[in-house]
Amino acid sequence: MATRSLKKVNKEEKKGRKRVYYKKVVYDGGEFEVGDDVYVKRREDASSDDEVPEMEECRVCFKVGRGVMIECDDCLGGFHLKCLTPPLKEVPDGDWVCGFCQARKLGKDVEFPKPPEGKKTVRTLREKLLASDLWAARIESLWKEVDGSYWFRGRWYIIPEETASGRQPHNLKRELYRTNDFADIEMESIIRHCNVMSPKEYAKANDQGDDVFLCEYEYDIQWHSFKRLAEIDNDEDGECANGDEDWNSCKEDDSDTDEDMEYEEENERNAHARPSTTHQLAANSRKGRFFGIQKVGTKMIPEHVRCHKQTELERAKATLLLATLPKSLPCRNKEMEEITTFVKGAICDDQCLGRCLYIHGVPGTGKTMSVLAVMRNIKSEVDAGSIRPYCFVEVNGLKLAAPENIYTVIYEALTGHRVSWKKALQLLNDRFSDGKKIAKGDDRPCILLIDELDLLVTRNQSVLYNILDWPTKPHSKLIVIGIANTMDLPEKLLPRISSRMGIQRLCFGPYNYQQLQEIISSRLKGIDAFEKQAVEFASRKVAAISGDARRALEICRRAAEIADYNMKNQISSVNSSRVKDVVTMADVDAAIQEMFQAPHVQVMKSCSKLSKIFLTAMVYELYKTGMGETTFEKLAMTFSCLCTSNGEAFPGWDTLLKVG
Repeated sequence: MATRSLKKVNKEEKKGRKRVYYKKVVYDGGEFEVGDDVYVKRREDASSDDEVPEMEECRVCFKVGRGVMIECDDCLGGFHLKCLTPPLKEVPDGDWVCGFCQARKLGKDVEFPKPPEGKKTVRTLREKLLASDLWAARIESLWKEVDGSYWFRGRWYIIPEETASGRQPHNLKRELYRTNDFADIEMESIIRHCNVMSPKEYAKANDQGDDVFLCEYEYDIQWHSFKRLAEIDNDEDGECANGDEDWNSCKEDDSDTDEDMEYEEENERNAHARPSTTHQLAANSRKGRFFGIQKVGTKMIPEHVRCHKQTELERAKATLLLATLPKSLPCRNKEMEEITTFVKGAICDDQCLGRCLYIHGVPGTGKTMSVLAVMRNIKSEVDAGSIRPYCFVEVNGLKLAAPENIYTVIYEALTGHRVSWKKALQLLNDRFSDGKKIAKGDDRPCILLIDELDLLVTRNQSVLYNILDWPTKPHSKLIVIGIANTMDLPEKLLPRISSRMGIQRLCFGPYNYQQLQEIISSRLKGIDAFEKQAVEFASRKVAAISGDARRALEICRRAAEIADYNMKNQISSVNSSRVKDVVTMADVDAAIQEMFQAPHVQVMKSCSKLSKIFLTAMVYELYKTGMGETTFEKLAMTFSCLCTSNGEAFPGWDTLLKVG
């Protein structure tokens, strides 16, 4: 009884120490909830933010209110309609520029009216934010500490001037970037709400006050890279589907188990501080503690609630999936060393003249994975400070709607701004050919990886020429790595292009059966689900046909599925001790028969050359658009491009219709 009473007392003490999370908090007369955007005081300027006007004063009469105001899209100054010369009766549609800014554009020396003597000009919070005198943050979580104080975890916004690229001509005056930088801040630091909107919301926010801002990109503070928020939100849709359940699960404090409290205490013990790199002086920010491990609403699931333990066959099926990234890439050490030597030599070279590497080989030989593995290793060396920083841009030609769109993709990856391909080509020429840097101090080398390089071939081959010509310019600091399946692609191109591409080549030969066996065994390390003869049998079969590692993995995965299905059927009818839960040669043979002897495979094998090109063009078009169907006109254009790039004669529309 004494032991049980002691446990009960300890449990009550733990509950007393527990941090309480909320979805919504009423604090200092304001209502704040997760997802809100707020102004945050800076520590050295914390006392000067108490008296801030709710509305902006007119730049002519220096009074607040008194009628409708309009904002200049250049200087962001506010003006009463009746204070303008001539006065306006209503707010005009579209952009509007005040007379002072128009005069300055014409070269005239015009000054804004000065406030009356004795009047103190007070800046709005929007003006202070854009001048870096205070900050904005997004509330990610809210909680009450043991001492009764309220805190929130904020994700910082920054203005374009605070990025490595600086303010660009495309930036709007009210544009902000969301960062991947977080901080724990006391609620006392919040001044009031602001509204950071997406482009669609911002376009409709003509009458929503002065505290409205635009945010279209997220900025990585470590790698100085940009990514569209729409792409990030799409990636996280699946993860956020159960958000409401998470909140419901943490509303009742009394329902917490011992495991939950131990989980929170462990987070507090293990969460060490990492000073914020972009906002180090936030007022009332928590120093010395970092809660990146903890997720709001996350609960520790007791062992007895967890799903059943995976069988060896189920583990084998999961690890053999092509989407599962291996921990290491065997059998390509020599090629990876050559790529590493090339990249490091190019980065360390101050001129970076003519640095172009062409990698070719049959599909499934690890070309792209080898390059990405090298880049991951080099990135770790950059983090350690042993190699100078660089930009890395990866482009897949299969995902481009047109070859010219690669200019837009490259420019957006470097600056975070999307422009038309013609404008992007002009700006990239300025950067790589004329030596004009996109941002002040941006002298990092740029490594451009282009997968499926042969899909960039156009009629006049101008796209490939421009990309391969940039590295030859003085001080361009551009390194191009091209990957394609075609071995003789340089010989099929114009001499002016092949001379630039053929400087350095690297061939990835097909895998032999020993290498395929090693690749499969490395995936299955620690999983006893295959007979040794079964893996060797699959490796020999694939090596005799193509040497494609992806096909070998798919055969073994399908064989594991067949073995798992047969085992579960047999368990229901016989004693489970007699059933073997391993993949045999018979299972591998059945998977091979499915893959190579299937009716649709036989039909494609017996097709004519035009029919095979037709099917290839259709697959390419569907991959490019992401749609389940396409038009005959688009298909014919793709068919014509494939014929041109591979030296085949275009048969004409009538023949193509018959083939279709």
